[in-house]
Amino acid sequence: MHGTEAPSPWVTRWAHLLPARARVLDLACGAGRHTRWLAQLGHQLTAVDRDASALTGLDTLARVLCADIEDGPWPLRDERFDAVVVTHYLWRPLWPHILASLAPGGVLLYETFAHGNAAVGKPSRPDFLLQPGELLRLCAGLRVVAFEDGFCEAPARYLQRIVAVREAPVPEGQAPRYPLPATPA
Repeated sequence: MHGTEAPSPWVTRWAHLLPARARVLDLACGAGRHTRWLAQLGHQLTAVDRDASALTGLDTLARVLCADIEDGPWPLRDERFDAVVVTHYLWRPLWPHILASLAPGGVLLYETFAHGNAAVGKPSRPDFLLQPGELLRLCAGLRVVAFEDGFCEAPARYLQRIVAVREAPVPEGQAPRYPLPATPA
Protein backbone atom coordinates (compact mmCIF):
# COMPACT_ATOMS: atom_id res chain seq x y z
CA MET A 1 0.00 0.00 0.00
CA HIS A 2 1.20 3.51 -0.84
CA GLY A 3 2.52 5.08 2.30
CA THR A 4 3.94 2.06 4.08
CA GLU A 5 7.42 2.24 2.56
CA ALA A 6 10.29 4.40 3.85
CA PRO A 7 10.01 8.17 3.41
CA SER A 8 11.05 9.50 0.03
CA PRO A 9 14.76 10.36 -0.08
CA TRP A 10 13.71 13.64 -1.76
CA VAL A 11 11.58 14.58 1.25
CA THR A 12 14.20 13.53 3.80
CA ARG A 13 16.94 15.38 1.88
CA TRP A 14 15.07 18.71 1.93
CA ALA A 15 13.12 18.52 5.21
CA HIS A 16 15.83 20.64 6.87
CA LEU A 17 14.19 23.64 5.18
CA LEU A 18 11.14 23.33 7.42
CA PRO A 19 11.12 25.48 10.54
CA ALA A 20 10.85 23.79 13.94
CA ARG A 21 7.31 22.59 14.68
CA ALA A 22 6.21 23.44 11.15
CA ARG A 23 2.57 23.08 10.15
CA VAL A 24 2.80 20.47 7.37
CA LEU A 25 0.17 19.26 4.93
CA ASP A 26 0.79 15.69 3.73
CA LEU A 27 -1.52 15.53 0.72
CA ALA A 28 -2.68 12.18 -0.71
CA CYS A 29 -0.69 10.68 2.14
CA GLY A 30 -1.71 7.03 1.74
CA ALA A 31 -0.76 5.19 4.91
CA GLY A 32 1.28 8.19 6.06
CA ARG A 33 4.95 7.40 5.55
CA HIS A 34 5.78 11.12 5.52
CA THR A 35 3.28 11.96 8.25
CA ARG A 36 4.91 9.39 10.54
CA TRP A 37 8.46 10.53 9.74
CA LEU A 38 7.76 14.26 10.01
CA ALA A 39 5.81 13.78 13.25
CA GLN A 40 8.93 12.15 14.71
CA LEU A 41 10.78 15.36 13.88
CA GLY A 42 8.26 17.35 15.92
CA HIS A 43 6.19 18.86 13.10
CA GLN A 44 2.43 19.43 13.28
CA LEU A 45 0.80 17.36 10.55
CA THR A 46 -2.43 17.43 8.62
CA ALA A 47 -2.79 14.16 6.69
CA VAL A 48 -5.29 13.99 3.82
CA ASP A 49 -6.32 10.96 1.80
CA ARG A 50 -9.56 9.55 0.42
CA ASP A 51 -8.89 6.03 1.70
CA ALA A 52 -10.15 5.84 5.28
CA SER A 53 -8.49 2.46 5.88
CA ALA A 54 -5.09 3.88 4.85
CA LEU A 55 -5.47 6.65 7.43
CA THR A 56 -6.02 4.22 10.30
CA GLY A 57 -3.66 4.93 13.17
CA LEU A 58 -2.52 8.35 11.97
CA ASP A 59 -4.93 10.22 14.25
CA THR A 60 -2.46 10.01 17.13
CA LEU A 61 0.18 11.78 15.02
CA ALA A 62 -1.81 14.21 12.91
CA ARG A 63 -5.06 15.90 12.19
CA VAL A 64 -6.53 13.39 9.76
CA LEU A 65 -8.95 14.32 6.99
CA CYS A 66 -10.58 11.62 4.90
CA ALA A 67 -11.62 13.53 1.79
CA ASP A 68 -12.03 12.94 -1.92
CA ILE A 69 -9.97 15.88 -3.13
CA GLU A 70 -10.56 15.02 -6.78
CA ASP A 71 -14.38 14.92 -6.80
CA GLY A 72 -15.26 16.77 -3.62
CA PRO A 73 -14.67 20.27 -2.30
CA TRP A 74 -11.19 21.32 -1.18
CA PRO A 75 -11.25 20.54 2.57
CA LEU A 76 -8.62 23.10 3.60
CA ARG A 77 -10.11 26.35 2.39
CA ASP A 78 -8.25 29.38 3.79
CA GLU A 79 -5.66 27.22 5.63
CA ARG A 80 -1.95 27.90 5.11
CA PHE A 81 0.94 25.59 5.90
CA ASP A 82 4.67 25.97 6.45
CA ALA A 83 5.14 23.00 4.11
CA VAL A 84 3.14 20.93 1.67
CA VAL A 85 4.38 17.42 0.87
CA VAL A 86 3.08 15.50 -2.15
CA THR A 87 4.62 12.30 -3.51
CA HIS A 88 3.45 9.90 -6.20
CA TYR A 89 0.26 11.85 -6.79
CA LEU A 90 -0.87 14.13 -9.62
CA TRP A 91 -4.27 15.69 -10.11
CA ARG A 92 -3.72 18.88 -12.08
CA PRO A 93 -6.97 20.65 -11.10
CA LEU A 94 -5.64 20.78 -7.49
CA TRP A 95 -2.60 22.93 -8.30
CA PRO A 96 -4.27 26.25 -7.43
CA HIS A 97 -5.28 24.81 -4.03
CA ILE A 98 -1.82 23.32 -3.39
CA LEU A 99 -0.08 26.60 -4.15
CA ALA A 100 -2.62 28.64 -2.18
CA SER A 101 -1.98 26.38 0.83
CA LEU A 102 1.63 27.58 1.15
CA ALA A 103 2.10 30.24 3.80
CA PRO A 104 4.67 32.98 3.19
CA GLY A 105 8.00 31.21 3.57
CA GLY A 106 6.24 27.87 3.00
CA VAL A 107 8.10 25.00 1.36
CA LEU A 108 6.65 22.75 -1.34
CA LEU A 109 8.20 19.28 -1.50
CA TYR A 110 6.72 17.57 -4.55
CA GLU A 111 7.73 14.36 -6.34
CA THR A 112 5.80 12.29 -8.84
CA PHE A 113 6.03 10.29 -12.01
CA ALA A 114 7.07 11.93 -15.26
CA HIS A 115 6.82 11.50 -19.01
CA GLY A 116 8.71 8.37 -20.02
CA ASN A 117 7.44 6.25 -17.14
CA ALA A 118 5.12 4.30 -19.47
CA ALA A 119 8.24 2.63 -20.90
CA VAL A 120 9.14 1.11 -17.53
CA GLY A 121 5.85 0.59 -15.68
CA LYS A 122 2.86 2.25 -14.09
CA PRO A 123 1.52 4.81 -13.99
CA SER A 124 1.53 4.97 -17.76
CA ARG A 125 -1.43 7.21 -18.62
CA PRO A 126 -0.38 10.74 -19.62
CA ASP A 127 -2.97 12.13 -17.16
CA PHE A 128 -0.77 10.84 -14.32
CA LEU A 129 2.63 11.76 -15.75
CA LEU A 130 4.22 15.21 -15.60
CA GLN A 131 5.37 16.58 -18.92
CA PRO A 132 8.95 17.86 -19.31
CA GLY A 133 9.39 21.01 -17.24
CA GLU A 134 5.79 20.96 -16.01
CA LEU A 135 6.67 21.36 -12.32
CA LEU A 136 8.87 24.34 -13.15
CA ARG A 137 5.99 25.99 -15.00
CA LEU A 138 3.51 25.26 -12.20
CA CYS A 139 5.88 26.74 -9.61
CA ALA A 140 6.83 29.79 -11.66
CA GLY A 141 5.69 32.17 -8.89
CA LEU A 142 7.82 30.44 -6.25
CA ARG A 143 11.56 30.40 -5.62
CA VAL A 144 12.85 27.06 -6.89
CA VAL A 145 15.48 25.68 -4.54
CA ALA A 146 15.93 22.31 -6.27
CA PHE A 147 14.54 20.53 -9.31
CA GLU A 148 15.17 17.15 -10.91
CA ASP A 149 13.64 15.52 -13.97
CA GLY A 150 14.86 12.16 -15.13
CA PHE A 151 15.26 8.44 -14.72
CA CYS A 152 15.77 6.70 -11.38
CA GLU A 153 16.80 3.07 -10.93
CA ALA A 154 15.69 0.47 -8.37
CA PRO A 155 12.83 0.54 -9.01
CA ALA A 156 13.00 1.87 -12.55
CA ARG A 157 10.89 5.01 -12.93
CA TYR A 158 10.88 8.50 -14.40
CA LEU A 159 10.32 11.27 -11.85
CA GLN A 160 10.09 15.01 -11.55
CA ARG A 161 10.87 16.55 -8.18
CA ILE A 162 10.81 20.10 -6.94
CA VAL A 163 11.51 22.05 -3.79
CA ALA A 164 10.03 25.51 -4.05
CA VAL A 165 9.43 28.27 -1.52
CA ARG A 166 6.81 31.00 -1.36
CA GLU A 167 9.24 33.74 -0.48
CA ALA A 168 8.55 35.91 2.51
CA PRO A 169 10.43 38.99 3.62
CA VAL A 170 13.58 38.06 5.53
CA PRO A 171 14.36 40.34 8.47
CA GLU A 172 17.55 42.34 8.01
CA GLY A 173 20.63 40.49 9.21
CA GLN A 174 18.88 37.10 9.15
CA ALA A 175 19.68 34.35 6.65
CA PRO A 176 16.88 32.77 4.61
CA ARG A 177 15.62 29.34 5.72
CA TYR A 178 16.53 27.72 2.42
CA PRO A 179 20.27 28.25 1.92
CA LEU A 180 22.04 25.97 -0.50
CA PRO A 181 24.73 23.71 0.95
CA ALA A 182 28.24 25.15 0.80
CA THR A 183 30.34 23.81 -2.05
CA PRO A 184 33.92 22.78 -1.37
CA ALA A 185 36.58 25.15 -2.72
